[in-house]
Amino acid sequence: MINPLIALVIGLIVICSLSFLFYPKGGLVGYIQRTQRLSFQVLQEDALKQMHKCERHGNPTTIDSLAGALSISQAHAARLLSELQSKEFVTLVGERFSLTKKGNDYALKIIRAHRLLERYLAEETGYHEGNWHDLAEQREHSLSVEEMNALSSQLGYPTHDPHGDPIPTASLEFVLHGGEPLTNIEIDQPLQIVHLEDEPKEIYSQLIAEGFYPGMHIRILDKTTQRIIVWGNEDEHILAPIIAANISVIKVSEMEMQKECSGAPLSALKPGEFPKVITISRRMRGVERRRMMDLGILPGTIIKAEMKSPGGDPTAYIIRDTMIALRNEQASQICVETNMEIIH
Repeated sequence: MINPLIALVIGLIVICSLSFLFYPKGGLVGYIQRTQRLSFQVLQEDALKQMHKCERHGNPTTIDSLAGALSISQAHAARLLSELQSKEFVTLVGERFSLTKKGNDYALKIIRAHRLLERYLAEETGYHEGNWHDLAEQREHSLSVEEMNALSSQLGYPTHDPHGDPIPTASLEFVLHGGEPLTNIEIDQPLQIVHLEDEPKEIYSQLIAEGFYPGMHIRILDKTTQRIIVWGNEDEHILAPIIAANISVIKVSEMEMQKECSGAPLSALKPGEFPKVITISRRMRGVERRRMMDLGILPGTIIKAEMKSPGGDPTAYIIRDTMIALRNEQASQICVETNMEIIH
């Protein structure tokens, strides 16, 4: 015979276990089901975004192409497209799938959320630009229409994200950047970058490392089938064509070319030199840009290079009678006059 007390304890354990597993809304099974539904919703939205991207570039969407883009099996991609078709988000003609107006509008809403979040991360936080895309992707699926509209208002209704991609408005309208790939441009023309493609991440990381940013003025010095040599930010950049193709530019006048910075980067100062600030590069954004301005780094401010650290970075500068240490990366984005005086 089983001891009644032991039987009672076993019964309570079984009841508690079943409650933990199947309790409405709070049970483990319910949690797993909700997570699966959410994951499938995210996958559907990612599929709509991918199809929108393909159609924008004139590329067809097939089961194989979608499976490859989303890193899922062909069977999974087929089920996904079938579900989107049942919701009237896509249509099928032959082996190619296309977005319906309903599907296109849904895709634009997700794109709007993503690009607003990227703009917020660039302007209001200190996250590195290499992390903006991934962080925005984590949140874009949970942002409501009301939250999107509030975020857009907070940011001043921006028209483009920090990479230069257009941000759809609340009515899903947008203005294209109007640029063309750098690889299409002939040499020795004044240009302005209007867009940097942030996918694939590996190529975007190289563009960041080279110091490129939307708004930057550049000029092609030489061009072959193997490389493109670009002049920008007082430096020479050697790019493979596959990298250069991810930069979109517009042609500008020579006068416009000279407006960005007719001087030298602050990082070029030697101890004892004290020029005036001309401007802060548009590459410096958000929190860091506001911090520089709060320190008094404004057009006309006189900055004296006081001393360099033993390793050469950072450098101490006298700004409005206060000694401030700036990293070379920061100082290189502050443009100063070239006719520098020297204090002995």
